[in-house]
Amino acid sequence: GQQLPDIRGMLELVEKSHLKLCPDVPFVGWDVVLTNDPKIPICLLEVNLSCNFFRGSFDKKVYLDFLDDMLVRLQAQRLTADADGKKFKSN
Repeated sequence: GQQLPDIRGMLELVEKSHLKLCPDVPFVGWDVVLTNDPKIPICLLEVNLSCNFFRGSFDKKVYLDFLDDMLVRLQAQRLTADADGKKFKSN
């Protein structure tokens, strides 16, 4: 198969953008563009705030277990931040 160049750079871009632009939204979809411009090799195209699967097939149990685990961790982090009087930021 083909490999995406600089996948770590893409992940870093969307993670930083998420924390900066919509830190209180737990799940969003980011569309990323790869360019031929060496000054801007990776660019955000858009954020999708109502992610859906467009009739794609996926293992619903695995996905729902992932969501459950993520929400449990986020809730624990939020409660800890609240108890410490700090602003919540996900890791």
